[in-house]
Amino acid sequence: MTKLYFQVDVPTRNSVQPERCGLHVFTGAAETESDALRIAREACDAAVAACEAGVAIPRRRPDGWGARGMRSGWVLDWEAATVVVWEHDRAFWSSPAQGGVGPGR
Repeated sequence: MTKLYFQVDVPTRNSVQPERCGLHVFTGAAETESDALRIAREACDAAVAACEAGVAIPRRRPDGWGARGMRSGWVLDWEAATVVVWEHDRAFWSSPAQGGVGPGR
């Protein structure tokens, strides 16, 4: 089966100040939405374990998944997570000469 690029949006809330909330976004390749959700959670769990152990958060995996910007005291609501095929605007990643706003711009 062909892998697609997915976006997994997970609501997050500060455990000390519940009024502070946000969304943690994970992206990467997977075959299905359920695989995307599982892999995003694996990447998150690895990042949390690294933080708790006092070591560097693992870099992005070869399939594109990773978890950067994890914050201590924030709780992710995996039950409320949404998964969609990521349809990015290719112009975003184009070079500055082409009017894009991607890396290096």
